[in-house]
Parts: sequence; structure tokens; C-alpha cells
Amino acid sequence: MRLLFLDTGEGAPRLGAAVGKRQGSSVVRSRGRRVLREAFRVCRPWVRDGIWIVAMLRSAGLESGTNEIYAELVRLLGREGFLSSGYPQVFPRSGTDLK
Repeated sequence: MRLLFLDTGEGAPRLGAAVGKRQGSSVVRSRGRRVLREAFRVCRPWVRDGIWIVAMLRSAGLESGTNEIYAELVRLLGREGFLSSGYPQVFPRSGTDLK
């Protein structure tokens, strides 16, 4: 996963999910975008305001499950200092992996 950030300074955090056409069929790409949006939705209450994020999945990310994508998103956001404390360390519905 690759993340690009833009600090606007105001407003709610926003996410743009991108998957390249070379990464797979439309079904695979759509699933990747859905999983990315769901992972962001779960951690959004802890993301600092005024941040716009563009998340791009690569082929390995499209083959990963929901738990792995969520863990990677949280790891990258935390490393950049965009998450406040108290966010879920694991995907809340870990028993229902979308893979």
C-alpha cells in the first residue's frame, strides 16, 4: 500500500482509494477499493482533522485480507502521526475477513 497525504488544516479527514488497471480485473479492483474504504471508515474517528489521504493498493494488497490491509493502513497513519491514541489495534470484525 502507498499513501499520499495533503494537510489542508481544516475539515474532516477524507480518503481517495486508487487501484491501477494493471492490477487485475474490475471485480478485483472494486473489492480492493471497498476493503480500503472500510478500513478507513473504522479508523476515521481517530484520524486528525484536515488530512486528505490517497491510498493506492498494489497487486500484493489486492490479494491480502481485510485484517492485513487495516493493519497496514493503521501502521502507516500512526507512523506519520495522523492517528490519536485509542484506535482499534485489530480490525473490529476480525472473524469476518472479506477474503
